[in-house]
Amino acid sequence: MFGCGLRISECIRLRVKDLDFSMNVTIVRDGKGCKDRSTVLPNVLYAPLADQIERVRLIHKQDRENNISGVFLPNRLAIKYPAAEHSLEWQYLFPAKNIARDPRANVLRRHHIMDRTLQRKVKTAIKKSNIHKHAGCHTFRHSFATSLLQQGYDIRTIQKLLGHAKVETTEIYTHVINQGANAVKSPLEREIS
Repeated sequence: MFGCGLRISECIRLRVKDLDFSMNVTIVRDGKGCKDRSTVLPNVLYAPLADQIERVRLIHKQDRENNISGVFLPNRLAIKYPAAEHSLEWQYLFPAKNIARDPRANVLRRHHIMDRTLQRKVKTAIKKSNIHKHAGCHTFRHSFATSLLQQGYDIRTIQKLLGHAKVETTEIYTHVINQGANAVKSPLEREIS
């Protein structure tokens, strides 16, 4: 979520095929406002994501051996690409631990992890890290935008990466970097140094 600037819903719905390692791109399908967009895929995530894809491959293989129905495909893609639900590239990058009944088709499938599950895991990690500030999943996205602004990227580029329809929404992040000390040194620090 931090490396790509993803919302929690976008993160949990990623599929293996949404990662383009050759172009350093993460594709967000059907994001907020039902829009697709692309954002960055940091090199530092390649190894952990490759490991995650291998875990997905093993889970998918086991599901196939156990005759579990393929993954849910949106809209009419299941009709257009009937074999896609059983292919690795369409599997969720972060699959649920358990199989569940898909109410749309009344079959057993493996869905993606639930947002509550990821939120709990992030809260646990924050607590273990002894971070004593209010933080959660959206903090990563917020930090992504703020960091890009601090690095000097223009607001329109950040708007595109975040998938904001209006630049005014992205401009909310500009006030964050202007808060606090405003890069002003305390007279006390000037006297001591």
